[in-house]
Amino acid sequence: MTSTDTTPGTTGGGTDRRRWFALAIVMTAAFMDLVDVTIVNIAIPSIQREAGASFSEIQWITAGYALAFAAGLITGGRLGDIHGRKRIFLVGIGGFTVASALCGLAVNPEMLVASRFLQGAMAALMVPQVLSIVHATFPAHERGKVFGLFGAVVGLGAVSGPLLGALLTEWNLFGWEWRSIFLINLPVGVAGLILGSRFITESKAPRALKLDLVGVALVTLGLLMLLYPLIRGRELGWPLWGYFSMAGSLVVLAALVAYEKRKAARDGSPLVELSLFRVKSFAAGIAVQTVFGVALGIFFLVWTLYMQFGLGWSPLKAGLTGVPFSIAVSAAAGMSVQLLVPRFGRKVLQAGALVMAAGVLLYIWESGHYGLAIASWQMALPLVVMGVGMGLIVAPLTDAILSEVPREHSGSASGLINTVQQMGNALGLGLVSVVFFGSISDHLSRDQVGPAFANAFENALGWVAAVMAVIFLLMFALPKRPAQHVEGEALPAAGKEPALV
Repeated sequence: MTSTDTTPGTTGGGTDRRRWFALAIVMTAAFMDLVDVTIVNIAIPSIQREAGASFSEIQWITAGYALAFAAGLITGGRLGDIHGRKRIFLVGIGGFTVASALCGLAVNPEMLVASRFLQGAMAALMVPQVLSIVHATFPAHERGKVFGLFGAVVGLGAVSGPLLGALLTEWNLFGWEWRSIFLINLPVGVAGLILGSRFITESKAPRALKLDLVGVALVTLGLLMLLYPLIRGRELGWPLWGYFSMAGSLVVLAALVAYEKRKAARDGSPLVELSLFRVKSFAAGIAVQTVFGVALGIFFLVWTLYMQFGLGWSPLKAGLTGVPFSIAVSAAAGMSVQLLVPRFGRKVLQAGALVMAAGVLLYIWESGHYGLAIASWQMALPLVVMGVGMGLIVAPLTDAILSEVPREHSGSASGLINTVQQMGNALGLGLVSVVFFGSISDHLSRDQVGPAFANAFENALGWVAAVMAVIFLLMFALPKRPAQHVEGEALPAAGKEPALV
């Protein structure tokens, strides 16, 4: 059965009991993607040791997924609108499962990096369909409950990913070591593919935007020209071609802007709706989202490297250490949306930036004060402070960015918000070479590794604190009190909830 959702949520599936099975399937897919993002970081040392990956390859294993996901996110949503969300969802979850198998069976770091790129590209097909399917399947009066469940899944994915990765790595099931974090996706993906083909109702958009493959190619090329020399530059001795490549990326991105202007004038379906940037609050919000993604990309990778390489902690100890942070993010996110933002507006987001910066500075002090003898419980305070600050930002930020966007562009704006957040994350992962590894000598004795990684961690956190100060200033351009949107209005094109980790 296929529906064309001229009025979202009023399809035949809205009264069909099968919609709850469909919801469970797409929620599971969303959970699988969220866990896959967070599960990898905790297994990085195991990958580095067992697969012999260099630190630049470790960066590509994480950044490659984010880059491919970001580049394909908007296109994935449009493919679902054009060819059917169920069809593209099934292609995405099937491809994601195959890519997970290739990751788990990788015979060398190069194969793992390539498989992670493929996994990110398949996630870009799968994830945008999740909320679109929900929007097209459930009537308006049920969507509040459904989106509440989706928020719970996001929070659960944020908390369980690192723990699941730690447990799978520690248990070393069947001698697979880190490979099990990818191979666990296989039974989940196969079940989702079989059940999804049976229970999900097909739907399409009545007036879907055309694809902009040239725009996708230009975005991907520009980001690769920037990221490749950033990630490889240090180990290659910062060659001259790297600087030319980074400068050339700006030229490619300028060409993207020029092409998108012509594309908008020609058929009204550009990859990036440039007219949105005339809205001051949207332009500032996109800048906030991008820079925030950079900060998160830097922090979560260097945090893992610090705990496991610098302090020599086990994956399980590192994973458990992050639990207070995840709980604090979830609790503060709920309070910010329900209680604080309606009363204090933009000040809540700005307070979040300052609180998170304070947590980062406290972490720097504790790392320097306690040195390599720092205990997991001593990290709880700065992590809780950081988590509260992050929670105050992530939940209301999307509404603040969209509040002054014209209603007819809300879908395009939502997709762009999530795209730039992933691009910022990829850029942050690339910058780890500069802000973290840049302060570590190439030749360290065993006794020097711990102090060197601790010092590099403190240096990287200094950059994160500076980024949070920039975010605080950018937030002055957001509206003081974001307008309320119609519930669920912009969600189908959003692609993904703001990432918690």
